[in-house]
Amino acid sequence: MQSKVLNESAELTIAVVFDSGEEVAEGLQKLAGELNLTAARFTGIGALSRAILGFFDPEKREYREIKIDEQVEVLSMIGNFAMEDSQKKVHAHMVVGKSDGTAHGGHLLQAWVRPTLELLIIESPNFLARKMNSSIGLPLIDLSEGWV
Repeated sequence: MQSKVLNESAELTIAVVFDSGEEVAEGLQKLAGELNLTAARFTGIGALSRAILGFFDPEKREYREIKIDEQVEVLSMIGNFAMEDSQKKVHAHMVVGKSDGTAHGGHLLQAWVRPTLELLIIESPNFLARKMNSSIGLPLIDLSEGWV
C-alpha cells in the first residue's frame, strides 16, 4: 500500500452539467484539457439513454463490454483525473439502475446523457501520475511519480 498527502489547503470545486445527447467519456476527456485537470476526483448523478460499461478481464488484459441500450438512472458515478505519459487521463466507474430496479455497473467506456448528468469535480493542487503496471496490464496511479 502507498499513501501520500495530496492537499492540506482549500480545494477548487467545479460543477459540470451535461446536456441531453452529449457523450460522457469524450466530454470528460475534453474537460480535462480545457480545465487542465491533472489531479481531481469527481462524483455524479443523472440519467442516460444508453451506455457501454466495461469489466476488466485480467487474463485477457482487456475490458469486456456491458452494453445497456435503454433509459437508465445514474445511481452513482465516481472517478478521477490523472496524468499518464504527459497526457491527461480520466478513469470513471458508474452504477446505473434500470426501470425494474436492477443495477449494472462497471468502468465507463461510453455513455449518452438523457436528460442530464450532474458532476462535482474537486481538484487537488498537485498532480497524479499513472504508470503502466505490466503485470496487470493497466496504467495505475503511482504515488512515487509526478509530484511537484
